[in-house]
Amino acid sequence: MMFARSFYPRALFPLALAIAPLALSSVFAQDSTPAPASSDGMDLRFANGIVAVVEEKAITVDDVRRKIQPYLAQMQREARNEKEFNEKLEALQDDIIQTEIDKVLVIKEFYKEKDGEPKRTIPTSYIDNQLSEILITQYDNDRSKFLAELRRQGKTIRDFRREIEQDIVEGYMRQQQRKSQSIISPVKVETFYNENKDKFYQEDSVHLRLIQFSRTDGATDADLRAKAEAVIARVKAGEKFEDIAKDVSQDTRRSKGGDWGWQKRSDLKPELSDPLFKLAKGEVTEPVIMPEGTFLMYVEDRKYAGTQPIDEVRDQIERILVQQMARTSQERWLERLRRNGYVKHY
Repeated sequence: MMFARSFYPRALFPLALAIAPLALSSVFAQDSTPAPASSDGMDLRFANGIVAVVEEKAITVDDVRRKIQPYLAQMQREARNEKEFNEKLEALQDDIIQTEIDKVLVIKEFYKEKDGEPKRTIPTSYIDNQLSEILITQYDNDRSKFLAELRRQGKTIRDFRREIEQDIVEGYMRQQQRKSQSIISPVKVETFYNENKDKFYQEDSVHLRLIQFSRTDGATDADLRAKAEAVIARVKAGEKFEDIAKDVSQDTRRSKGGDWGWQKRSDLKPELSDPLFKLAKGEVTEPVIMPEGTFLMYVEDRKYAGTQPIDEVRDQIERILVQQMARTSQERWLERLRRNGYVKHY
């Protein structure tokens, strides 16, 4: 079956690389110089140069090494010692090997012919579009640079187009698996909420708007207080605090009407938080005079400390449950593909 026109192709990086810490790779040399790629230990682990065979495809040491290479330098910097580095390196190698195995099995599942259905294919235009995007974003639209890199890797354009096609297929198949887990029942939401109420505790917080008058040379506390009280008079006369802030405030959020967003009590100095958190929504503090100037704070909105009601966090819980179910469903799907495919590890 051909893809629906609404499907937007995208070459996706392997899942393991997306979730693996960007902190792993290459062996510690005693003089701290970066070690050559061959020192990653793979030649010793896989003496024949092959790490696995999946269906008719061999996954080679070079295949895995190319995936590891971008992470080696940072891995080496962040590892505390050679033992930790080697452990993380081997774990990353294993993750990449499993990801490459799964990719072959996922692609096989896409192309598998099913009774009564036409063979699925990828439109050539999808591959053309992706290739054009790669040329622009990775090679500054310089085809000669792109061809030179292919020669360095020993690949042809046909090989590269095949890799793009496989990435599109893998991305599509994984996307289809995620789509199947999009409906969460209210009972599941309530159960999760009741079992995880501690996750939905919120601190006392205020949506803060602020007006600041900076202390200039010779300005007294009385001068600053007079400016602040003039603002309070304008608020009492019916002007919006945010409009006054745009007019007179001297802080960095003046253009945004003094909007500092949601602030927890612990985010502010006690000199500011103590008067602010005594107020209700829509109220303004008295002038707060400090060495750097005077401040007026307005409570745009309030959230009081305590567990958020379920209706306020329902959407959040649904997203969490969708992600959990999608991960579980995908792992079961991959396990089925592994059971039904031919895989030999070396």
